[in-house]
Amino acid sequence: MNSKERVLTTFANRVPDRVPINYEANPGINERLIKHFKIKDREELLKALGTDFRGVGATTYSGPKLHKDIPEKGIKVDNMGIHKRWVEHESGGYWDFCDFPLQNATEEEVANWPMVDTAKLGFDGVYDYCKKNKEYAIYAGGGGMGDIINGNGMLRGMEQTLVDIMTDEPAGLLLAKRRTDINVETLIKTIEAAKGGIDFVWMGEDLGTQIAPMISLELYRKAIRPLHQRIIDVAKRFNLPIMIHTCGSSSWAYEDFIEMGINVVDTLQPEAAKMSPAYLKKTFGGRLAFHGSISTAGPVAFGTVEDTIKYCKNTLDIMMPGGGYCFAPTHALQDNSPTENVLAIYETARTYGSYKK
Repeated sequence: MNSKERVLTTFANRVPDRVPINYEANPGINERLIKHFKIKDREELLKALGTDFRGVGATTYSGPKLHKDIPEKGIKVDNMGIHKRWVEHESGGYWDFCDFPLQNATEEEVANWPMVDTAKLGFDGVYDYCKKNKEYAIYAGGGGMGDIINGNGMLRGMEQTLVDIMTDEPAGLLLAKRRTDINVETLIKTIEAAKGGIDFVWMGEDLGTQIAPMISLELYRKAIRPLHQRIIDVAKRFNLPIMIHTCGSSSWAYEDFIEMGINVVDTLQPEAAKMSPAYLKKTFGGRLAFHGSISTAGPVAFGTVEDTIKYCKNTLDIMMPGGGYCFAPTHALQDNSPTENVLAIYETARTYGSYKK
């Protein structure tokens, strides 16, 4: 099988030749692996690791910069108005969200807040990219597309965002609608530009802490599910499978996901409540396909190579039977993961993940 066939077979809960493999990591990991393989860029790295997935989206934006950076505070501001500041830590760093400019905004202020104009997005490179990479499973969207809690939280703060959806706060609800409108329009334009080159849609929502749901199922159905359904309906309109990224303890929403038409669930943090591979496989196997389960906070970060290999093999033993499993880290691999451990998880996936062994 080529990568496209392998992934689509797995998404249909059938058995491929080997488990599909995906990769996501912090820039520090990328740099170390590129140096290890003596290659030049991330695209060559994906090939070296044997990954099966590729993503595509708008390639240009012709409009003006809508929000100014704040260099004196070290803050970068994107065209949605999200503020980020670089935060160093002992093994690297990351751009963290800060300031939350719409935290106290009124409905009128949210309505007038400058956001990306999808008419100014350019998709000219989408078709060529899909054609060039036609052997891979190509997705539109990503783990952050469609999310309400995390996405609104970047502009209004997490506390205010949760208050918004609990109290039907008009400003927060309008922000969620405006962001969803942009996501839907961008997704449609990406799929149309690809001219049949997109294989699935990827969306996301953070729904759980490590120990419990972040919100109730009733609140999810009232405030978030209708917006998610708009993304899902676009995928179904184009006859595409859809995968949803959900952090933390989120299996409480999976029955709703099935009703809504979702095909694949992503992240699958095994440390979180009711998210162990065995529980997920037993409860939802055959009705949902899976993508993830390789913890970025487990042996790959803190164990030996031998620990890492044993851990990956155990996960594969649980998730592989009957198909329906894609091998992937739960989140971006973090800078504290030793290079040799990262190499070990992908070597294990390529070899032990074969159905022909």
